[in-house]
Amino acid sequence: MAPEFVYFLKINIGIALFYAFYRLFFYRDTFFHWRRYALLAFMGISFLYPLLNIQDWVKEQEPMKEIVTIYAANMLPEVTPQQSTLWEQLTGNICPILYWLGIGALILRFLVQLVSICIIARRSRKVVINGITIRIPEKSAAPFSFFHWIFISPELHTENEFREILIHEETHTCQWHSADVVLSELFNIFCWVNPFAWLIKREIRNNLEYMADNRVVLSIHDTKSYQYHLLGLASQKASAHLCNSFNILPLKNRIVMMNKRRTKGIAKTKYVMFFPLAALLMLFSNIEAVARITGKFAEEIISPLTTETSNNADAEAGDSSDQERDGDTEVYTAVESMPRYPGGEIALLSYISRNLKYPTESKLKGVEGKVYVRFVVTKTGEISNARIMRSLDKDCDAEAIRVIMGMPRWEPGKQNGKVVNVYYVIPISFRLNSDKSATQGVEGDFGSGMENGETNNKNATGEGSSSNVYTAVEQMPQFPGGETALMRYIFDNIKYPSSSHQNGVQGKVYTEVTISETGEVKNAKILRSLDPFCDAEALRVVNSLPKWIPGKQNGVNVPVKYVLPITFKLQ
Repeated sequence: MAPEFVYFLKINIGIALFYAFYRLFFYRDTFFHWRRYALLAFMGISFLYPLLNIQDWVKEQEPMKEIVTIYAANMLPEVTPQQSTLWEQLTGNICPILYWLGIGALILRFLVQLVSICIIARRSRKVVINGITIRIPEKSAAPFSFFHWIFISPELHTENEFREILIHEETHTCQWHSADVVLSELFNIFCWVNPFAWLIKREIRNNLEYMADNRVVLSIHDTKSYQYHLLGLASQKASAHLCNSFNILPLKNRIVMMNKRRTKGIAKTKYVMFFPLAALLMLFSNIEAVARITGKFAEEIISPLTTETSNNADAEAGDSSDQERDGDTEVYTAVESMPRYPGGEIALLSYISRNLKYPTESKLKGVEGKVYVRFVVTKTGEISNARIMRSLDKDCDAEAIRVIMGMPRWEPGKQNGKVVNVYYVIPISFRLNSDKSATQGVEGDFGSGMENGETNNKNATGEGSSSNVYTAVEQMPQFPGGETALMRYIFDNIKYPSSSHQNGVQGKVYTEVTISETGEVKNAKILRSLDPFCDAEALRVVNSLPKWIPGKQNGVNVPVKYVLPITFKLQ
């Protein structure tokens, strides 16, 4: 689902909730000024609350941070483009066109009304009555006002009626009611598909008339005469819908409100409930997204392990709790502060890349694949109880165990402020290149530099490369918005080739790119092919990536190779 559509959907959900809240609590009171500010706030917050993002803050909290860290360090993320149906494609193309056509028509209508008011103002005769400048239109029309312009045809009204109209319209101009009208029109234009937007616009217009009527009632003695005057003007047509018209309908509600007993002041406290509602709406908007990301992370961490280990005779069962026992030792599977390799993930990748050797016998046999190793980081940071969760062959398994057990001490994990024993999983890849040379390394996040096609002759300093392109640096390149934004970009832009879809082709395409010193994506190529059409589509999307935040080595921007695996999976 496109971010723009999600934003639009959240706006319209907010509009519906706010209107229901208004009808429930504010609709029948007589606090017209308070209602004015509340209605304007409804419009403003509906547009702003989807932009308030607390997801990054939530993910920085320790439990969430560690889930993200495990995900980035241990599992290779993948993007699965979905094949949309013909109906979805037609709907996805037609609905936006209809929406924008509606906006175009309403903007045109808005501009026509605005121009018509300006033309009337230009052709009207200005006079000053009782110190107030009014404009007398060429053609007799119902009284109305727009910002500081007041339009009245005096010949159509008695002296008392003229005085009532003048008070009414002056209230509109002095309190800038036309600004509310224009804002509500623009609000309605962009949310025209939502019936609640039209209802909020109507309530704004009605409330402005209640405010002006209230001012007239307080200024005159004969309220009944004013109400009969309103009824007499009901048949006169307004000059434009964009203005504040004296006889705006529905008159029944205006008359009822004039005769209504004033609401007690203590009832103003109910307006305070608006703030918790706005806060809950913002929280709901962010919790939904954070929960979705958390669930995705958890699924991608746990699901591959439990699926693959179920097919292996030596595999261990997936963990269903946060706390287990290894013999007489209490071992956690997830804690508030997860164990950390000295120097972080890049240092861990570098250590395994330097120390892991492809077993000669396995290489001669053409053995390649992944070995999943689970071990315990003890309270003192030592590595113990390394076990194979998923086997490849005995030599590769033994080499993976040797390297894991040879790691230096880690920073131990913590739960409730105390150091504890924690399980940790690292998948290690052994792969042969097309020339039968060996490639091995730890599987990491995007751009770890340890995936297909990279040899271990290039180190973090870039030595041994004629082009001086790095495979691992102190600060790796970053897609704007991080890995989640990168996955979302690929998901939104990639299309399943119809030929591949019809032939049932599915699997992974591994692409490699170079992120230049300026952040541009260059030299995209296929490391592992799936089929020509999927390969071409993967390259098309990869080449369309926007600029990245470039990688740095010793504080200087440098070009870095980056691996992007893309999965094509049939539903």
